[in-house]
Amino acid sequence: MNPQVKNVVPEKNYTVHVWFTNGEEGIFDVKPYLDYEVFQPLKDEEMFKTVHPFVGTMRWANDADLCPDTIYLDSVKI
Repeated sequence: MNPQVKNVVPEKNYTVHVWFTNGEEGIFDVKPYLDYEVFQPLKDEEMFKTVHPFVGTMRWANDADLCPDTIYLDSVKI
């Protein structure tokens, strides 16, 4: 089982700085998802900035979220 999301901060260019429950940090790129219907509202930067940690993952104000495993595996660890 992969670690879950502990905290998030929206960054420039549709990326999110993510802290995981195992102490690791990463940068997750949301751009590949922006053409999917549920994520299209995130093209609005103000909506993108509403990202917040939610039950082990990250969620936006429009209720869009991603699988915590996807976030962990696809983030670039820093």
